[in-house]
Amino acid sequence: MTRLRLLTYNVHGLADDVAALTRVVRAAAPDVVCVQEAPRRFRWRHRCAELARRCGLFVASGGGEAVGNLLLVSQRVWVHETWSMRFPLTPGRHMRGAAFARCSVRGGRFLVVGSHLATDPEERPEQAALLRAACGGSDDPVLIGADLNETDQGLAWRTLRDARADVGADAATPTYSTAAPKRRIDAVFADQACCPVRHEVLDSPDVRRASDHFPLLVDFDMPDTGR
Repeated sequence: MTRLRLLTYNVHGLADDVAALTRVVRAAAPDVVCVQEAPRRFRWRHRCAELARRCGLFVASGGGEAVGNLLLVSQRVWVHETWSMRFPLTPGRHMRGAAFARCSVRGGRFLVVGSHLATDPEERPEQAALLRAACGGSDDPVLIGADLNETDQGLAWRTLRDARADVGADAATPTYSTAAPKRRIDAVFADQACCPVRHEVLDSPDVRRASDHFPLLVDFDMPDTGR
């Protein structure tokens, strides 16, 4: 087994205290970060690279191509393949999508996926079904970090949970908002082969300055896939 630390974090379009945000990420010392609301428009490549640099990480996948979903990795992680997807656009709504990176750590391969589903309840179930299908053919264990914009009672959440474990479901700690924590709308879903050994919704003065979401941190024991 190899230990892997994953952080999923909606960074609120970097509209808050970015210095606090980078301190939160650095203190968490993640191997992989699934970022939602990363730069996706003007000079997005430069801005994503700058965010990665400030966090002491590297861009793996996403950004503008994945409609603001960004995957960052540490030096421990080898990135073998990356791609992005966009969900069908409903006129008058925001484009949504997902970022993918096929990675390995010390011989253990995995597919990490970051996504941010719609605020509209009619769009979310289809987006969740498309995301689940996109992960279904993976030969490697899958880890998904996402802002679902709904609680675990929603259909989109159940669609993803039915295929993978909902890490942190037993604690059900709210992840939104930092001003008035009431709802768990951010989640990590993991294949059975990935064993969560610790999960925590991070909270600190920096966290509350950095974004309107709390970040979710999970440590996994990852299988040696031998590939």
